[in-house]
Amino acid sequence: MKSGGKVYFISDIHLGAQALTDNREREKLFVQWMDEIKHDAAGLFLMGDIFDFWYEYKKVAPRGFTRALGKIAELSDLGVEIHFFTGNHDVWVFDYLPGELNLILHRKEYKTEMMGKKFFLAHGDGLDATDKGYKLLKKVFTNRPLQWMFSRLHPNFALSLAHKWSKNSRLTKGITGEKFKKEKEGLYIFSENMLKREFFDFFVFGHRHLMVDMPLKEKSRFILLGEWISLFSYGVFDGKTFELKQYKKAKSEDLS
Repeated sequence: MKSGGKVYFISDIHLGAQALTDNREREKLFVQWMDEIKHDAAGLFLMGDIFDFWYEYKKVAPRGFTRALGKIAELSDLGVEIHFFTGNHDVWVFDYLPGELNLILHRKEYKTEMMGKKFFLAHGDGLDATDKGYKLLKKVFTNRPLQWMFSRLHPNFALSLAHKWSKNSRLTKGITGEKFKKEKEGLYIFSENMLKREFFDFFVFGHRHLMVDMPLKEKSRFILLGEWISLFSYGVFDGKTFELKQYKKAKSEDLS
């Protein structure tokens, strides 16, 4: 990662969400944000669920997202190091996106050091020890024989089936209904337990659609990045401080 720049973090954009009606506007806003950060970005971490559904066949990739993919490619060509974490909605990224856009792909949590600070990074799905139902579902999603069988379906049918499933996700039930309670928050508890074994300055997650920046023990911080549906939030690290910010939503006429 090139020195002298900032590192940006964003998650849960859910591009193409069937449950939402403003997908084009949100994509343009995401592209506008990337265009603004490209001048000082040393790294960009796309922390999962960037797409509401993504499945790559060997010879076919999902249609759409042209503006976003083009801008990601531009940042990559400018030398910005871009990391892509698979989330529970875009777990089926294989070799097309990493190869086409020069992304560093992460299917599991990632431990790294940047500018003298240690980071524990993950989308967050599957780390809550109490969510046994999702752990089972994730095993189904990542099962190679089942992926092979799904790939045998015609893309028109397979993607229509997947979009119908995605439309019944929590996006249809609202985003802001949950409240953060650290004593019941699986990712916070996971981070506390991890600190007993290894120190990290920052634990950064997506998945929960909540904006949270709070202390853990031993001068460590716990961060939830929020989402790009109603909060339009992201994180930025300048080498000294990590800040959670909200991107000012542009007027629709400015995005046309």
